[in-house]
Amino acid sequence: MVSEVALNSFDASAFLKKLTTRPGIYKMLNEKGEIIYIGKAKNLKNRVSSYFKTHTSSIKQRVMVAKVAAIEVTVTHTEGEALLLECQQIKRHRPRYNICLRDDKSFPYIFLSSEQDFPQITIHRGAKNKKGRYFGPYPSSGAVRESLKLLQRLFPIRQCDDSIYNNRTRPCLQHQIGRCSAPCVELIDKAHYALDVQSTVMFLEGKGSLLIDQLIVKMEQAATNLDFEMAASFRDQIVKLRSVLEKHFVTGEKGDVDIIACASKGNLACVQVFFIRNGQHLGNKVFFPAITEEYNSTAILQAFIPQYYLDKPIPYELIVSHELEETQLLVEVLADQAKHSVAIANNVRGERLKWLQMAIINAENSLLSKLSDKQGIYARFLSLQEELGCKDLPKRLECFDISHTQGGQTVASCVVFNREGPIKSAYRRFNITGITGGDDYAAIHQAVYRRFKRLKQGEHEAPDILFIDGGKGQVHEAQKALAELDINNVMIVGVSKGPDRKAGMEKLILFDHEYPIDVAPSASGLLLIQYIRDEAHRFAITGHRLRRGKASKQSVLESISGLGAKRRQVLLKQFGGLQGISSAGVDALCSVDGISRQLAQRIYEVFHHQDDHSI
Repeated sequence: MVSEVALNSFDASAFLKKLTTRPGIYKMLNEKGEIIYIGKAKNLKNRVSSYFKTHTSSIKQRVMVAKVAAIEVTVTHTEGEALLLECQQIKRHRPRYNICLRDDKSFPYIFLSSEQDFPQITIHRGAKNKKGRYFGPYPSSGAVRESLKLLQRLFPIRQCDDSIYNNRTRPCLQHQIGRCSAPCVELIDKAHYALDVQSTVMFLEGKGSLLIDQLIVKMEQAATNLDFEMAASFRDQIVKLRSVLEKHFVTGEKGDVDIIACASKGNLACVQVFFIRNGQHLGNKVFFPAITEEYNSTAILQAFIPQYYLDKPIPYELIVSHELEETQLLVEVLADQAKHSVAIANNVRGERLKWLQMAIINAENSLLSKLSDKQGIYARFLSLQEELGCKDLPKRLECFDISHTQGGQTVASCVVFNREGPIKSAYRRFNITGITGGDDYAAIHQAVYRRFKRLKQGEHEAPDILFIDGGKGQVHEAQKALAELDINNVMIVGVSKGPDRKAGMEKLILFDHEYPIDVAPSASGLLLIQYIRDEAHRFAITGHRLRRGKASKQSVLESISGLGAKRRQVLLKQFGGLQGISSAGVDALCSVDGISRQLAQRIYEVFHHQDDHSI
C-alpha cells in the first residue's frame, strides 16, 4: 500500500493532476487535521475528482468539500481491499460525514462443554478457547438466557458452574422443579445423561423434526414394554418440543440467514438484524448508526453491512430490505472474509418475505420511538430556554457534582448532554487532590478549572449552560474558576435541593441573580435539569466508589517500606485480599516469592501492632 498527502494550503487541481487511477481509500481532513470523511474508490482519480465538479456534486458534498484542507490517499491492490480498509478506518476514526456503526460488544454464544462426564451448558462471550461446541451467535445475552431456560424445560442438563457442581452434596432447586437431572449427586447415570446432551445438540443444530421422530419411536417402544410412565414422559417432551418449534423455527429455513432492514428519516436511521441459525430464529438486534447528514436507506445499508461483519461470523445469506449499489463487491469481500459462499438478496417471496416485512416493521417502529424520544428531549430544551430566559436555544449542557466519604477520596464528575440526550463518550471524572477534606467549594473550583482549562486548549466544545449541583457557594467558585481562565460566555446555574430534598422542589441559582429562580414542578425543562443532575450524581458516586475501593486495597500495603507494587499484587492474589493478608502469620507471608522474613515481619506488625491505619 502507498500513501499520498495533500498539504494544508489545498490546491485541488494540482493535487488531482498527481493522483493515481489505482484503487484505494481517501481521507479528507479539515484545517485542524481532523478526518471529516473517509471513502473508497475503484479509481481514486475519478472518484476524488467528482467532489470538485460543482455541476455534479450535491449541496451536502459542497459543504463538506469547503472544509477540506488536505486529502490523504492510501493505494490498495484491489477495490475489495479498499472496502475493508475503509471500514476499519471509519470504525477507528468515526469521521463526521461518514455513516458510522457504533461499537458493540462481541455477541454471546451457547457453549456445551465436552471434557466432563456430565457436560455443562452455559452462556459464553469472547474467545472460543474452551473445548466444546459453540452455538450462535445470539443477538444479546438476554436471548441466550431465554434459550437456556427453554432448554432446561426440554432437556434437563446442568447449567451450573463447575465450582458449584463439584461441591454439592444434595440436589439443588433446579432438580426439585424438574429442570436438572442432578448428576452432581448421581441421580442420573452417564448413558442417560448423554442422551439428553445428544437431544440438546440436535435441537441447537436445527434438527428438531428428526428429534421428534426419535422421541416418537422411544415412546412407542416404552408403551410396547408396558412402561407407561416412561411413555408419558416422552409424550410430554414431544408436546413441548412441537410447541417450541412452532414459535422459534422458521418454516423453510435450514441454513444460516441474517435479515437486515433499514428505516431512515432526516439524520436518524434504524437498522434491525434478525438472526436465523440452523433454521432457528435466535432473536433480533437494533442499531442506530451515527449519521450527521440525511442519507437514504440504501446508502445506510451499503455502509452498515461491511462495518458490521468486519469482525463477526458471516452467515451464508443476507436478506436486505433495499437493493444495494455494490452487491457483487460486497458478496466477494464477505465471502473472502467468511471462507464460504455468501449471497445477498432483497427480492424474496413466501416465508422469507414475511420475515423481511417483520424486520422492516420493527425497524420503522424503533425509528418512530427514537424520534419520539428525541422530540421529547428537544421539547425539554425549549422549556429550559424559556425558564432560564436564554436568548438562543441551548445546544450543549454540562453538569458537575462532587462525591466523597467524610472528605476522603473526593471525586468530581462532569456529564454532558446535547439535544439528543447524554453524550457518554464526553463524560469525565476528576480525582480531587490538594484541598481540605470535605471542602466542596474548593473541589468544585478545582474540577471546573481543570475542565475548562482543557477547553481553552481545544480538547472539547464549550457548553451553553453549566449546571452545578449545589448552592450559591458552589456557583461562586465555578464562576471564579471561569474568570481565572478568562471565560465569560457560559451561563452557570446552581441546582439547590428543595425542602426535604424532594424532586420538583429544586431552586435554580444564577450568579447574577439575587434570588433563586422558582420553576414550576410541571415544567419539562425542570425534568431535564433533574435528569442531568441525577446523572452527574450517579457518575460521581461510581467514580468515588472505584477510588475508595482502590485505596482500601492499597493504603495499608503502600505504607510498608520495601513492598513495591508487584509484591503488593502478588500478596493480594495469594491471600485473596487484605483480610487474608491481615490474618496470615509471618511464616505464611514469607512463603510467598519475593517476601523475605524481615519484610514479612514488617507486614505482620502493620496489621497487628497498629490501630491508627485506615483500610
